[in-house]
Amino acid sequence: MQFFTNGFTVGDPDIAPPNPDATAIVDPERLPAEVDVLIVGCGPAGLTLAAQLARFPDIRTRIVEQKLAALTHGQADGIACRSMEMFEGFGFRERIEREGYRVNETTFWKSDEADRGRIVRQGRVQDVEDGLSPYPHMILNQARVHEFYLDVMRNGPNRLVPHYGRRLADLNVDAALSADVDDHPVTVRLERVDPGHEGEIETVRARWVVGCDGARSAVRRSLGRELVGDFANKAWGVMDVLAVTDFPDIRLKSLIRSADEGAIVLIPREGGHLVRIYVEMDELAADERVAARAITIEGLIAAARRILRPYSLEVKEVAWWSVYEIGQRVCDKFDDVREDEIATRPPRVFIAGDACHTHSPKAGQGMNVSMQDTFNLGWKLATVLRRRAAPAFLHTYSAERRAIAQDLIDFDREWAAMLSAPVKSPDDPDGEGVDPAEVQRYFVSHGRYTAGTATRYAPALLTGDPRHQYLAPGFAIGMRFHSAPVVRLADAKPVELISALEADGRWRLLAFADRCEPADAVSRLRALCDHLATSPASPLRRHTPAGADVDSVFDLRAVLQQGHRDMRLETMPPLLLPRKGRHGLVDYEKIFCPDPKAGPDVFDLRGVDRDRGALVIVRPDQYVAHVLPLDAHEELAAYFDGFLLPVG
Repeated sequence: MQFFTNGFTVGDPDIAPPNPDATAIVDPERLPAEVDVLIVGCGPAGLTLAAQLARFPDIRTRIVEQKLAALTHGQADGIACRSMEMFEGFGFRERIEREGYRVNETTFWKSDEADRGRIVRQGRVQDVEDGLSPYPHMILNQARVHEFYLDVMRNGPNRLVPHYGRRLADLNVDAALSADVDDHPVTVRLERVDPGHEGEIETVRARWVVGCDGARSAVRRSLGRELVGDFANKAWGVMDVLAVTDFPDIRLKSLIRSADEGAIVLIPREGGHLVRIYVEMDELAADERVAARAITIEGLIAAARRILRPYSLEVKEVAWWSVYEIGQRVCDKFDDVREDEIATRPPRVFIAGDACHTHSPKAGQGMNVSMQDTFNLGWKLATVLRRRAAPAFLHTYSAERRAIAQDLIDFDREWAAMLSAPVKSPDDPDGEGVDPAEVQRYFVSHGRYTAGTATRYAPALLTGDPRHQYLAPGFAIGMRFHSAPVVRLADAKPVELISALEADGRWRLLAFADRCEPADAVSRLRALCDHLATSPASPLRRHTPAGADVDSVFDLRAVLQQGHRDMRLETMPPLLLPRKGRHGLVDYEKIFCPDPKAGPDVFDLRGVDRDRGALVIVRPDQYVAHVLPLDAHEELAAYFDGFLLPVG
């Protein structure tokens, strides 16, 4: 973390100086007549977007929520490894690890073949494969994640806080105004439901609106879009409880399948005592909804006890419980533009999270995928609002995220069906049902889906072609940047490379050096730095505004092959030691070397070509956009010229 760049100040460095333009600072009591971005809904998708946009003092963002206050009891609790990588970019990953439950292993239980009324442990596996991510799979109350996002928002220069007690009354888009980024073509009417203001109507004109308002989304309905898919006619109950039990795996994630009483997914919670128990309930009739069943918490506890036999379960306190039906549904498009309009107008309204796709909770994807939706969208909105790309750039959001949502729904449907299927009898191996061993194998083989690291964007405007992928096969184009341990040259600090990928809207140019020392005249790394610093075709010169820091749009970093004790900082290319801020202070955090204490170095871990090196282009949402040779200067320029606007 860097601070004091623009002068010494006391206090918490996470709190940005307030915007000198007082009109940009949020009034928590009143909404302005016009905004750049209006976010509807304070769930994980909405708060991820708000926290990202809160970094930009020149973007006027507001977020509204129908509820009267912040969430206190969250339904989602699983935090995938990929989400932890994202939280590192927002600056609160360590808070999650300190408070949450770390999922280390998963156990599998089945009916005892000698006594089918009893369960026995069938297997035990590592929850996340070695080396998949530097950060673990965690469990933490969703409300705490919301609080961390709210801290990021209120600490931003515009002191962004939600406006609670606002219900969307209607939304209209003037398509004739959609092409000009300066226009406010979306008119939103909000009805106040907070005490003392019931029935009052506020009207806000916005450049863009994002609906993050859940599966019953009013924003989605205003666009005439529908969630399409099936319910699985299976009811599940879920409860967070403080309990006394002799079940030995109560502090391990466990999948428990009895022969006749159904299944349990058991998730230990934070704090050392709390546990979440998902309990399989009765089949639903065709077109029946779970609300029609008079399911009680007492019935849920009784069902859990039957499944856990011969072990006891004495529930001392219920913190929260609910009943739901499994469903996997998705919208055909995640914005307000029809397919036949894509060439003629940009989107002005988006939907994200449960508003455009729903999953079962069994794979723990709902909150995690929702946050990835708006992490994808946030930097794109900022790019357009800051005049660095044309509004048509925003078509990439629906194109990318809709395909990912469908892939995950297909996986989720198969996984949920396996958990709900009857247990196959050992006496009838060809009969109906699922062998418990098959469930365990499926869990292990699809671990990257549940970790959130399997997402891959197809080649398109933002995802380069794979012709140079051989230079760094471990940094797969279209997939999230796979971090590795390194040592920072200037101060010998061991760090993860992903710690440099803050959620600040900047592109990362990660230059993995060739064998030559950077001081050598034939060094490809030095030639790249010279090109970026001086050539008129350099993306840095073509797309960085006049007067801005040299790394305000593109953050160039270098990873050398030599050890940090063998390199001299003063011989590095000047572009890797840039002057920044009003004092022209030197940035010493741009150059890294292999970590000799971490095992195989980053070049071996990710297969980087040691003779030629590689330039890995990473998007602001931490996905690999392209892999190029260090000397592919024309291809580098062409990639960014494909969607970024040149500065005036």
